[in-house]
Amino acid sequence: MIDVPGDAAELSRLRWRCRRGMRELDQLMLRYLDRHWLDASPEERATFDAVLAMEDDQLWRWFMGREPVPENAVGALVERIRQLPP
Repeated sequence: MIDVPGDAAELSRLRWRCRRGMRELDQLMLRYLDRHWLDASPEERATFDAVLAMEDDQLWRWFMGREPVPENAVGALVERIRQLPP
């Protein structure tokens, strides 16, 4: 995907929203943002925005495998983020 001027402002906004209450969640979210967000489809970007709106404790349980992720776009993105190498 081609970087358009609005992407820089959106990336800055998202980077701030990736700051969670837990360092581990920060790292997971920023890893996806830095490596995949620019190439993501509009649908995947919207899903990432929805993930960022979720509560930290729910995300933590999903990312740590303590609860199964839902079988929808959010769950698929959570799994994708979990699989990203450090």
